[in-house]
Amino acid sequence: MVENPQKGAVRVSVAMVTYNGEPYLREQMDSILNQLGELDELVISDDGSKDHTLEILREYQAKDPRIRLCSGPGRGIKKNVEHAVLKTEGNYIILADQDDIWLPGKIDKALEAFEKSNAMVVIHDARVFAGETPGNIVLESFYQFRSSGAGIWKNMVKNSYIGCCMAFRRELKELILPIPAQIEMHDQWIGILGDYASGKSCFLPETLLLYRRHGDNNSSMKHYGIGKMLRNRLVFFRCFFVRIVHFRQKRHGFLGNFKKNNG
Repeated sequence: MVENPQKGAVRVSVAMVTYNGEPYLREQMDSILNQLGELDELVISDDGSKDHTLEILREYQAKDPRIRLCSGPGRGIKKNVEHAVLKTEGNYIILADQDDIWLPGKIDKALEAFEKSNAMVVIHDARVFAGETPGNIVLESFYQFRSSGAGIWKNMVKNSYIGCCMAFRRELKELILPIPAQIEMHDQWIGILGDYASGKSCFLPETLLLYRRHGDNNSSMKHYGIGKMLRNRLVFFRCFFVRIVHFRQKRHGFLGNFKKNNG
């Protein structure tokens, strides 16, 4: 297991975003907290929930000091993810949705992959189910559905990153933040910039999450029309190009050294 380089430092930060997530929140919270160590944290950014989400979160927070709850910016899912990530203090950051179920070993296997590779981003497979019952499987493998794999151009053309299955090193924060408001998906942004930072992201073959589909999901698994797809890719490429040019001009800190020593 990966240890902290400094005594007392936060090892893993789970960055979770919530908004009206009452129906499935407890199941997800339990699946996450059962895997956190003493030097880990769960940072939750709630974007103004109107149901009982905040009551549930405060109930959990009162019992577990590893939970940090903060108010989101109220500007949609991408900016709420950005806000949660910005608040993290861990050496490794794992993204989490409010309605999935983590399978045992998710954190440990992600940390083992970081230890064995130079990747900035680690991603694993997911089994997709519908509604209330985890047994109602609609896809055995998200990887197979999206032909998942690493690579900037591959994922620029067809994104195979999924945020709820991603973890990344804290050094990537200086490159990915802020997340551009114009782009369609934050997971694609984090994954591709992770590819840029360290060569290729690490795609684990293990299924470590049950990905819940229901009527209130923020993301869609449907394809857009060709016009919107092209516009999205052009906007993404422009934001990506601007970010890496800016980064090269001000390149500093551990991330710059990381590329120099491992590139």
